[in-house]
Amino acid sequence: MQLNKYSKRVTQDPTQPAAKAMMYGVGLTDSDMDKPQVGIASTGYDGNPCNMHLNGLAGFIQEEVNKNELVGLKFNTIGVSDGISMGTSGMNYSLPSRDVIADSIEIVMNAQSYDGLVTVVGCDKNMPGAIMAMLRLNRPSLMVYGGTIASGNYKGRKLNIVSAFEALGQKIAGEISEEEYKEIIKRSIPGAGACGGMYTANTMASSIEAMGFALPYNSSIPAENPHKETESERIAVAIKNLLELDLKPLDIITKKSLENAITVVNALGGSTNAVLHYLAIAHAAGIEFTLDDFQRVSDRTPLIADLKPSGEYLMEDVHGVGGTPAIMKYLLEEGFLHGDCMTITGKTLAENLADVQAIKFEDEQDVIYPTDKALKSSGNLQILFGNLALEGAVAKISGKEGNLFEGKAVVFNSEQDANDGIGAGKVSKGDVVVIRYVGPRGGPGMPEMLKPTSMIMGAGLGKTVALITDGRFSGGTHGFVVGHITPEAQSGGNIGLIEDGDMIKIDAANNTIDVLVSEEILAERKAKWVEPAPKHKKGILYKYAKTVSSASEGCVTDKF
Repeated sequence: MQLNKYSKRVTQDPTQPAAKAMMYGVGLTDSDMDKPQVGIASTGYDGNPCNMHLNGLAGFIQEEVNKNELVGLKFNTIGVSDGISMGTSGMNYSLPSRDVIADSIEIVMNAQSYDGLVTVVGCDKNMPGAIMAMLRLNRPSLMVYGGTIASGNYKGRKLNIVSAFEALGQKIAGEISEEEYKEIIKRSIPGAGACGGMYTANTMASSIEAMGFALPYNSSIPAENPHKETESERIAVAIKNLLELDLKPLDIITKKSLENAITVVNALGGSTNAVLHYLAIAHAAGIEFTLDDFQRVSDRTPLIADLKPSGEYLMEDVHGVGGTPAIMKYLLEEGFLHGDCMTITGKTLAENLADVQAIKFEDEQDVIYPTDKALKSSGNLQILFGNLALEGAVAKISGKEGNLFEGKAVVFNSEQDANDGIGAGKVSKGDVVVIRYVGPRGGPGMPEMLKPTSMIMGAGLGKTVALITDGRFSGGTHGFVVGHITPEAQSGGNIGLIEDGDMIKIDAANNTIDVLVSEEILAERKAKWVEPAPKHKKGILYKYAKTVSSASEGCVTDKF
């Protein structure tokens, strides 16, 4: 088996002397010219705790790769800190970064003729972007997650990034002092690692491990745990094995492996963003996977993890009770996972888990529950349809919010208007907050609505107010919320026709979402509706708004 099938065109072709000269120029030797080249793509950068340690981790991986008769060559791609950009216009760039990450990895790998790929990723858009690139390239590849952050602490209370967001609402409501507010902010993020709950980063990491694209335990080893560095040895051996087996991403991903991923998302109470990302991953793989598939998997998957945002625990606690493999082993034994799916180890999922001890419920732990005592008999992700979502919407229902909400609409045409309105007391118990023109085209970029939902929670309205939007939610969002409403307002969807005071009914038991006005009234409003002018006339957000598909299709930018 020739392992350098791509790099040989720049290292072995006698008609490419300049390419070979360049290779000598970066320090390669004569013996290196015969070795396979592995691109090590890092999303590391200094400005985000999720990513600030990744370049160092990529360096450890490169050292180990080089010890295995391979040539590891590091390169970087971008990232966006959702925690920093949240609530600002910078958040419009977060989801577009996913496709830029995928595009840039594809560009470097193809232009440089690398034979294999290791991606070192942290924050949530990094991971689907990396997987999308792998599937487009279809060369031996694996993903390495940088790990979850440790919890902060204030007066014995565990803190995480959502603690800081919700502190604002608590301060506005007079529940905490200015001094307490500042202390919570200072103590919420104690170091490196991705946001600590079952938010989007940990959702994607654990489900990608279940899908077979990361090594066992990779998703649950915390960022600052010593095992994260020693994991580099396993990674180097794994990429060498993938090259020798010529095992490629399209040999691994199937509809069943996607179902494994979505099963783990629902069992752990994961983020609604997983819907967008797995629709995009399926598109990159050429696999038909629709909103109906998400609902089908959710219907048969019990919610067994008491993890934040709706629960009590963090990803570091998952590590403490045996890690992601221990939970997957239990789900496999209970018949919820397809054990015959291939993974990047060259073994099936069942073979990877053969020697893993399933999580024990007789131990004194209440992080994970047995299926007969599940927190909810079905998954937390629910796909809703109705006259407000003709093409679908996504809700995250943990069971604590109830299944039915009916209230009058309080309408905002931007996130900032919503934040100002909530802060000014314009939202009362029983209301349905509507935030529109924040979809993939209207945002543009489909920003997350964590700031308004956190203000609602912090103000003590979380159990009495619902929020719906054509935007999306952070994995840290909880409460009675519905996002990804399609068609979006900018595209003429009915969410753009809602008026203040309209009654809205959200029925998560029957998976419906409707504005309770007649079809005749909606038609009259539709006849008067005028599409707003694009918010951007040039640049990346202009291009994104012109090329992005709807949320029900994963917000991909190459579907024409």
